[in-house]
Amino acid sequence: MVFDLEMIKALYAKMPARIAKARKVVNRPLTLSEKILYSHLHEDQKLENFGRGKSYVDFAPDRVAMQDATAQMALLQFMSAGRPKVAVPSTVHCDHLIVAKTGAQEDLVNANAESKEVYDFLASVSNKYGIGFWKPGAGIIHQVVLENYAFPGGMMIGTDSHTVNAGGLGMIAIGVGGADAVDVMSGMAWELKFPKLIGVKLTGKLNGWASAKDVILKVAGILTVKGGTGAIVEYFGEGATSLSCTGKGTICNMGAEVGATTSTFGYDESMARYLASTGRAEVAELANQVQEHLTADPEVYADPEKYFDQVVEINLTELEPHINGPFTPDLATPISKIKEEAAKNGWPTTVEVGLIGSCTNSSYEDISRAASLARQVANKGLKTKAEFTITPGSELVRYTIERDGFIDAFDQIGAKVFANACGPCIGMWSRVGAEKKEKNTIVHSFNRNFQSRNDGNPNTYAFVASPELVTALAIAGDLTFNPNTDFLTNEKGEQVKLDPPSGDELPTKGFDVEDPGFQAPAKDGSKVPVKVNPASDRLQLLDPFKAWDGNDLKGLRLLIKAKGKCTTDHISMAGKWLKYRGHLDNISNNLLIGATNFFNEKINSVKNGLTGQYDEVPKVQRDYKAEGVGSIVVGDENYGEGSSREHAAMEPRHLGVRAILVKSFARIHETNLKKQGMLGLTFADKEDYNKIREDDTFDIVGLTTFSPDKPLTLVIHHADGTEESITVNHTYNAGQIEWFKAGSALNLMAKKFADEKKQPVAAKPAPAAKVVKTTSPAPAVKTISKLIAADKTSSAPVKKAAKKVVSKKAAPKKAVKTTTAKKAAPKKAAKKVVAKKAAPKKVVKKAVAKKAAPKKAAKPVKKVVAKKGAKKPLKKVTATAKKAVKKLPKKAAKKFAKKKK
Repeated sequence: MVFDLEMIKALYAKMPARIAKARKVVNRPLTLSEKILYSHLHEDQKLENFGRGKSYVDFAPDRVAMQDATAQMALLQFMSAGRPKVAVPSTVHCDHLIVAKTGAQEDLVNANAESKEVYDFLASVSNKYGIGFWKPGAGIIHQVVLENYAFPGGMMIGTDSHTVNAGGLGMIAIGVGGADAVDVMSGMAWELKFPKLIGVKLTGKLNGWASAKDVILKVAGILTVKGGTGAIVEYFGEGATSLSCTGKGTICNMGAEVGATTSTFGYDESMARYLASTGRAEVAELANQVQEHLTADPEVYADPEKYFDQVVEINLTELEPHINGPFTPDLATPISKIKEEAAKNGWPTTVEVGLIGSCTNSSYEDISRAASLARQVANKGLKTKAEFTITPGSELVRYTIERDGFIDAFDQIGAKVFANACGPCIGMWSRVGAEKKEKNTIVHSFNRNFQSRNDGNPNTYAFVASPELVTALAIAGDLTFNPNTDFLTNEKGEQVKLDPPSGDELPTKGFDVEDPGFQAPAKDGSKVPVKVNPASDRLQLLDPFKAWDGNDLKGLRLLIKAKGKCTTDHISMAGKWLKYRGHLDNISNNLLIGATNFFNEKINSVKNGLTGQYDEVPKVQRDYKAEGVGSIVVGDENYGEGSSREHAAMEPRHLGVRAILVKSFARIHETNLKKQGMLGLTFADKEDYNKIREDDTFDIVGLTTFSPDKPLTLVIHHADGTEESITVNHTYNAGQIEWFKAGSALNLMAKKFADEKKQPVAAKPAPAAKVVKTTSPAPAVKTISKLIAADKTSSAPVKKAAKKVVSKKAAPKKAVKTTTAKKAAPKKAAKKVVAKKAAPKKVVKKAVAKKAAPKKAAKPVKKVVAKKGAKKPLKKVTATAKKAVKKLPKKAAKKFAKKKK
């Protein structure tokens, strides 16, 4: 089954003409990134030569993807938007709430029991609003998207920073906060500052122990964690075409670690092979017909310095395996240098645990190469020195690697296979002994290694490497082991050397699966009830944030002056806190508990300006809120680096923080703050960070004339009676300033919907999500409006994990009156497929007319006409796709297609 085929056909039909128009306006050859961006402009967006890093542009993404942790808040917001159904294809993936502890089967059973309430909520909301639902155990969102939804030349957004993984199939895929997802699901334009462009030219070909993972580890070392901020990284060159599709996905996935908006590759044979192998040969055939538009114009790659803002070149033939870390993914060390770096920095060198998998490295190719090393353990008489775990990326991959004997190979070395979920990568790892806080080293093939992220232990030194290198280091039990040069002593006392890893790019027998875990939504969800318990401590309907009162902000207290790295993990921890992602008040008890206070060098310890005593950050902020005192948070460089989680913006907003003032922001976090009606400000002079004292109070002046490109003033009142004023900058455009004034982007959206109806919103509520009785004794109510009213008097019981949860009222009655109006349904342009002609003759004179897509998915296009002007026509793409399909045994192919359907 191919999802959303008509949508893909419609896009490809329009793409040539759209790109031709854009090329004429820009008046130069276009990069791949520009082609995709310009072909996805919103219908209300005027076509112009947008300024990179300057112009705010409205786009119309093709689809939305959400993982279960962030989907809760996104869908709670969507329910408030008054829409009866999502306007674009959307999916929810249950991958974040499964704790890795015992093994796949038992861990999944426990998750289904512990998070049943949340899963039921997500399943019912998805069923009601036309959203595809992937059950717990189906796989990690990004791997599932690559296998089912990603397609060359498409544009998608997802409520997870690693949505960028889909760049491996030639997409522009961007991580966003839930409020952005609500915009797109509601049929509105999605705004993005037009990105700068970084070109990475890959030459040569990988060999030996080097892998695609080492490409991005090398790039991270070059660009650093903020070097890609506001930019798209576009890979090209002979080295790029030599990589597998999933290898490209790995590289794009970790582009989030350099702050990039996204990363992508041009369409090539590896993508065609992957599409065919995952049952989407028909998509490959369609892509073949417009392949000249699914890569950059030839002039761009011939002279990249002329068209990119920055160019990096890497020779894959000379690339060494890398180990990045600890505590940051951009501290890159070649394997040949790891011994001296470890000695110089005092890193623990005994590897306690090796972990492979995650959304970054859990493909069939990754697992097969690691399995080739696992088999060498027995063959060479070795014994694995460290614990070893595997986290498959999807049920499709897990089922196939089990069929092909890879899991047996891992069993032979005592490995543990966890559920198809995020697990240890995001802190959902019940690691025995982590509570002792002992200094130790782990090595994994994940993407992030921030302090405390994986197991909650701040003294765990986490290093990032490829799956094959992680496997080798786990076998050796030594961080400084270099498999290129070093020998191991086997059980007989013999000196043996590991052979370089080997494996198949795709399964020779084809993929197979019994139950992929997909649940299609109801065709008519108007009568589908949504399960919400008003007494829940895990789900809570939202209050709209208060609108700006029209005045400058006066008398603000300092909540914390954060020192050094302050990621979204520091601002809103994951791990055990994931269970509260659908309950804003409860999860707000983790606000900034991981940040280091500049003044006492302690974590989660700040001075309460009202009492003079030190206390936990959330408790101090709740005291300020109770007394009606606003506050500000001051931070360092790249504040909000990491996850797309909008909770890091919603929590301070909910607790009464009025502004975040930092040296610089990570892109997604700054946008999330704006969406929630917060002030995100930066020091005009970064040295002014040093002027902030612990007992200061602040005024933010200039809001009454708040306008784009006009700085604000921060008046600092010191405790000694002196004061000084500094300039603070912002990047708000006119529309974003309206978000601030309205209290949030969601408030403004609700108001617009109400205005469009031109009648009191309460007069005709949208099809309300019914609240179904659960096992809780709390009385169930029939509609959201009644639930909101009823919940005003309720106080949710709080589990011990949330230390001090102040009773919170649910959304007031007025919230329903401003959120139920419905916008007219968007035009059904996707249903009409425009005849597939080349771009207009006057603009693209050499384009070859395209044939209509064949009706049968299994029948590849027989002949690919070489496009004139293309640097390297994909002469073998169709033949390769056809060959890939033929390689599947008829019975297996038929069975796979049937099961997938």
